[in-house]
Amino acid sequence: MTNQLYAVVGNPVSHSKSPRIHSLFASQTGEPVEYTAIQAPMEDFSGTVRHFFERGGKGLNVTVPFKEQAWTLADHRTPRAEKAGAANTLYLDKDQELVADNTDGVGIVRDLQNNYRVSLKGLRILVLGSGGAVRGVLGPILAEQPAALTIANRTVAKAEALVRLFARDAGATVLTACGFDAPEQAFDLVINGTSASLQGDLPPVSANILNADTVVYDMMYSLQTTTFNQWALDHGACHVHDGLGMLVEQAAESFFVWRGVRPETKPVIEELRTD
Repeated sequence: MTNQLYAVVGNPVSHSKSPRIHSLFASQTGEPVEYTAIQAPMEDFSGTVRHFFERGGKGLNVTVPFKEQAWTLADHRTPRAEKAGAANTLYLDKDQELVADNTDGVGIVRDLQNNYRVSLKGLRILVLGSGGAVRGVLGPILAEQPAALTIANRTVAKAEALVRLFARDAGATVLTACGFDAPEQAFDLVINGTSASLQGDLPPVSANILNADTVVYDMMYSLQTTTFNQWALDHGACHVHDGLGMLVEQAAESFFVWRGVRPETKPVIEELRTD
């Protein structure tokens, strides 16, 4: 069977692990998938997408800085993409119209629950940041019915805007917003959704948000301990995880959206850890 073409598009994109992940999925499942990386010009993302599908491409993953553009470009959006305001997965439907999906939230929930055995139901959760990465995961996290979810951000108004946006999704979850300096009590789960770790920086939060039982999750990933996770370890946290599993889990969900086959993620995560 002839391989069908998929790709990740971004700028820059040479560092992306997605081609490696999807090649492992293809080998594992026997699906006829060829997966590459495409660097789109900053000024012509839409042209890159159009050309990809015109030459027979079947599906695209989208990474920074184009997730919002992908959302805007689509003819249709899945409910989870609609709420996220961004898309990381594109494909054509039976009418050859462009559909946008977002699998990031599914990725983080599956990583926490399946790989780390952290059930979110009833937890008190602190999420740091209010950018696109956070907006993309709030819906699936709230669907797991935590007791409370606090969004902390440098600009409080941005966190408050997310609270308003997701108020209907919260159900019985107490959903609140505050500045980085406000949380002073320990949480069950702290998720760093800022990009500070990429620059070796930290969001200015108190170490009082942690205790020995707090699960700390940095959405960034690194071969070494991320800056945020190292800070958490230095201040008494015992359970820290980075976002590599989230990356693999969101990729698996995209693979399922495209192919209707769900690959096993644990062996792929393990292989990436040792690459």
